[in-house]
Parts: sequence; structure tokens; C-alpha cells
Amino acid sequence: MNYQSDVTAERADGFSTVVDGDARDDARSRMWRIAIAAMVLLLLAAIGVFAYQKFFGAATPAGDDEGQNPVVTVISPDAETVQGQISATGSIAARRELPVGVVGEGGRVVSVPVDAGEWVSQGQVLAVIDRSVQTQQAQSAQAQVRVAEADAELAQANLDRSLQLVDRGFVSAADVDRLTATRDAAAARVQVAKAQAAELRARNARLNIVAPAAGLVLERNVEPGQTASPASGPLFRIARGGEMELMAQVSEAEMASLSPGVAATVTPVGSAKSFTGQVWQISPTIDPQSRQGMARIALSYAPELRPGGFANATINSGTVVAPMLPESAILSDGDGSFVYVVSEDSKAERRPVKTGLVTSNGIVVTEGLDGSEQVVLRAGGFLTEGEAIVARAQEEG
Repeated sequence: MNYQSDVTAERADGFSTVVDGDARDDARSRMWRIAIAAMVLLLLAAIGVFAYQKFFGAATPAGDDEGQNPVVTVISPDAETVQGQISATGSIAARRELPVGVVGEGGRVVSVPVDAGEWVSQGQVLAVIDRSVQTQQAQSAQAQVRVAEADAELAQANLDRSLQLVDRGFVSAADVDRLTATRDAAAARVQVAKAQAAELRARNARLNIVAPAAGLVLERNVEPGQTASPASGPLFRIARGGEMELMAQVSEAEMASLSPGVAATVTPVGSAKSFTGQVWQISPTIDPQSRQGMARIALSYAPELRPGGFANATINSGTVVAPMLPESAILSDGDGSFVYVVSEDSKAERRPVKTGLVTSNGIVVTEGLDGSEQVVLRAGGFLTEGEAIVARAQEEG
């Protein structure tokens, strides 16, 4: 049996043509995708180059050997005259505090005519102590003086009469000697009585508690009716002349740059007002625990300066001539502080430095620079020792 095929050449040719057209479309699509991917890669590369130039500086022309070297901003820190300042804190206190207590026998307090915060003059009565018993004792002593004076007058009269009778033989020389001794003893008893009376008067005068000097009353620790004695402790505390001081704590290193007479500005905590004073005493010792000393700053009286309060102080420590750098130029690690300077062959050179005063304009460099170097201003943390760099001066403005 013979079978006839239904497939013809025309159908075969037509099927082959459709397949070839699809293949060409797929190839064209792959080419477009490849072209788009290449454009994206080129765009990303351009963005990367732009970012690199933006961070390290403008690009150098193609073919230049320095085109791969980072561009850094540099500054030349000329030596400047800087006013040294030391910041310190401390407590306010009376410059000369006078504790006032009972100096006599004491007794019951009758009245207290002054209060804390008042000004008193030297010798002014601060408290009055009952003296009724002491007054009677003083009167008795004064009476004893009069008795002794009467006995002395009688003894003198007897001696005078005896002397008139000696030449007549009615009184012997022994009697004259006895009457003379009696007269002398009576005169001595007068002096004893007067001394005892004066002592009582002095004791009575000490019953009143008085101000030893003019000043401001800081504390009053006694009330009427209270029994006061030498064991009662200070009843009043007075700031002599109203003068105050700040007991500023200063580090051991900063103590060496201070001297009596330097000016200081003191600002109490919670107050926007500042007061001008001067250092009048520097502690001769250093606290072995805190490694700090004390600078005492004298201040005139002001209501805002309250003893026991806390305050900040800025002390002038003289002037120094040295280079000054911004904080961004100074780096530090385990070996200490350092900067990067541009060497003669345009490479980053690490230079150890020592810093000093910190001011609002920068940090003073006391050692390591003479002011003529080109110091890397920023991005020093991204550099390494000996790396080739391109230096650009800082733009002013």
C-alpha cells in the first residue's frame, strides 16, 4: 500500500522563514539590553569619579602624574600673641571670716539687736547678756575701795601725830616704825581694792558681745533667752569689710603659670552677671589625691556673691607667642598629639606637637612648629606618613 505525504516544499519553506525571523528579534533585544547595561555602568563610573573629585579636590588634567594624588587644604599658622586664660571652678567664701563668741563668763542673753545680712561697725554691740549679779558685785568692790581708802587716811593721820611727838620724847622710834608700816599696808590695801574693782568692771564689759571689726554679718546663732557661754561656739560670723573670695581649684600644671595680682573674671552659678577680681594668694601645696591647688581670688562685696555658692572663673595667665591651629588640624593617638605637614617633596610628614591654651580661635601649639610650615587643615586622618599629596592653600573668607 502506498501513502502520499501531505508536506510540500512550500510548507517547509514557509516554516523555516518564521523561525529565522524570531531568532533575529531575540538577538536584537539582547543587543539593546547589553547597550543599556553598558550605559548604566558608564553612568555609575562617572558618578564615582565626580564623588572622588568632590572629596579630594579638583581633578588634574589627563596624563598628569599627580592626577591620582589626593588634594588637601593646608594652612600656615603664623606665630601669634595669645592672652593665656585658665578656666577654674570653686566655692565663694568670705575673704576674712571673723567668728564671734562669748569671751567672758557668759549668761542669759537679754537681746540681740543685729541680724544676718546687716552691716555692723567695729565695737558695735551684737548681743547683750544679763549682768544683774555682776553689777552688784561691782558695787561691792567699789565700796571696798572706799573702806581701804578710809583706813589708809587714818593710818596716815596717826603717823603724822606720832612724828610731831618724837622730838618731845613721848613716842619712841619703834612706835614710829610701826605706824609707818601700818600706813604703808593701808595704802597697799587701797591699790588691791581698786584692782579688784577694775577687774569686775572689765568682766562686766565683756558680757556684751561686740563686733571685733566692721563688716557684714553672715550668721546669727543666738536668740534672746538663750544661755551663752564660751563653750557655746561662735554666735556670729562676720565677713570683715564685706570682702569675698573665690577658692578656685586649679590643676597642678596650670598653677605654674599663675602669680598673685593677675586679673580674673568670676561668674556665680545661676547669674548672668560677672565680677572682676584678682588672685591674691596661691596655695603653697598640691592636694595629693586630686593633683590640684587653690588660687584665692579676691572680690569686692556684691549681693550676688553669697558665701558657700559655686562659681566659674576665667583667670588671665599672661601672654604667649606661638602658632595657633584649628582643632581639625590636630590629631592624636597613643603617642600623643601630632599634625601632618607638607614636606619639600610634597609628601605628608607627621610632626609631633605639644598643645597649650585652648581659645575660641583655636589651640596654641607650644612645641613642634615654628609657624612657617604648611599644615594639613582637614582630612589628616585619611593620610599616611610619606604619602604624596597635592597642597592647596585655604581660601580666605
